[in-house]
Amino acid sequence: MALRTCQTRRSSRSPPAARSNRHVTRGPRPAGRPRHVPQRTCVACRLGKPKREMVRLVRLAEGNVAVDPTGKKSGRGAYLCSDPACWQAGLKRGVLVRALKLDHLVAADAAALEAYSRALPAPVSPSISHLPITLAGTEPAPASD
Repeated sequence: MALRTCQTRRSSRSPPAARSNRHVTRGPRPAGRPRHVPQRTCVACRLGKPKREMVRLVRLAEGNVAVDPTGKKSGRGAYLCSDPACWQAGLKRGVLVRALKLDHLVAADAAALEAYSRALPAPVSPSISHLPITLAGTEPAPASD
């Protein structure tokens, strides 16, 4: 007669800590699957660009408008490109006022935003107004030195 040994009952389920991290992947991403890049739309030119290339402006609870470099301030936000033409459209044509649902832009905020826009580096991709215009079938004009 064979002796029976006491075996502990093993559950097919993993402990709770191991189960909760099932969605987290470790190591490199599978080939062919690019990393997700959040996109935002510029309120002036309506072009979608990666969020890190845009500048977020936020309407604070007091009604002031401030630049939000971290993108984490609470309040209604709007994004502008680093293109000077977009900043001019946002401030002069009232695009920013509409996007932030303001009655008007306070002069002190407008001055601070204009100063910030002047301090921005040149845009990563130039706006269409800076590109040379050529007609189909013609060569572009030579650059003058």
